[in-house]
Amino acid sequence: MCLAVPARIISLDASTEMAVVNLSGIHKEVSTVLIDDAAIGDYVLIHVGYALHKLSEEEAYRTLAMFDELAQMNEAEETLDEIV
Repeated sequence: MCLAVPARIISLDASTEMAVVNLSGIHKEVSTVLIDDAAIGDYVLIHVGYALHKLSEEEAYRTLAMFDELAQMNEAEETLDEIV
């Protein structure tokens, strides 16, 4: 299964088609070669070091909220396993 994560572009080097993105406080360098007209502030889906697709801020927040929900569910399940 493949998973792409939303991230916000915080810096961009158009000459190398590389960007630095913010992934929940972690900064990572990714390639923007697959995206047309990437700009600082854009939200993109990141997978294995590549920005695959631009998405709206709303869509990025919805997706990140779902990731947070999954993490909370996982934590609750681990806590339940410790009790049992």
